Amino acid sequence: MIDLPVVSQEEKKKNKKPDWLRVKLPVGKEYANVRKIVDENKLHTICESGNCPNMGECWGAGTATFMILGNVCTRSCSFCAVATGRPPEYDEQEPQRVAEAIKKMGVKHAVITSVNRDELKDRGAEIWYQTVVKTKELSPETTIETLIPDVKGKWDALYRMIEAGQEVVSHNIETVPSLYRRVRPQAKYQRSLDQIKLTKEYGKRTKTGIMVGLGETQDEMFSTMDDLVEHGCDILTVGQYLQPTKRHHDVIEYIHPEVFDMYREEGLKRGLKYVESGPLVRSSYHAERHVNVPI
Repeated sequence: MIDLPVVSQEEKKKNKKPDWLRVKLPVGKEYANVRKIVDENKLHTICESGNCPNMGECWGAGTATFMILGNVCTRSCSFCAVATGRPPEYDEQEPQRVAEAIKKMGVKHAVITSVNRDELKDRGAEIWYQTVVKTKELSPETTIETLIPDVKGKWDALYRMIEAGQEVVSHNIETVPSLYRRVRPQAKYQRSLDQIKLTKEYGKRTKTGIMVGLGETQDEMFSTMDDLVEHGCDILTVGQYLQPTKRHHDVIEYIHPEVFDMYREEGLKRGLKYVESGPLVRSSYHAERHVNVPI
């Protein structure tokens, strides 16, 4: 346990972020190049749709996290900036366009994610499979992480999503179980744990992410880490929740960087193989480092 000063309620009401959450505006040649490729190929990125604070850094390094199956999600999570509603029919040519964009960018490690498509019988699994396969065909040296959604217990869809040859399979648990009803009302904590367990049993390198500052306690974080280890999770990312708009869940607390350091140490102590923990950490931050984590 660690106790440190936190940002006051008055400062939070003014939406004043602490100094450690300030980021640089995206600029530079590489950023512009990635911007051009994404736009020309009519692609979606979680970097933009999720208002990621690291977009300037990652795009400036020539990498982006591609979001397939559209940019409208069937879920209504209270933390997420992605649009909610009834998605249009998906584009069957999207896997080819994503693969071509990744080749043009020349990235060594690609991260692919998607919105939830609960209305589809296969949860979008075939598009997932084809995207990874076509990327490997065009860029055989590129390693891939797939950040997959909750398949609502449709495990045949899960297996189709993860059998295409990606090196890392991530599924974000997002928060501690006591906050699920408010933060992830259409998800179930145990179901997400089961999805991670089945992915590990399939033989994949497993990864998940948690946001902090939503009202969780440190003891709840420790308990969740224990659950993740028990269910075969290899890699954990921990980052500060930032409120996308006033309609979204409030930031209950801005977590001090020293607490993030403590979470990293605790996670490793409890059996996780790799923990990326910091205020600006997001699921795909430094993702290229996670490929080498032993299975």
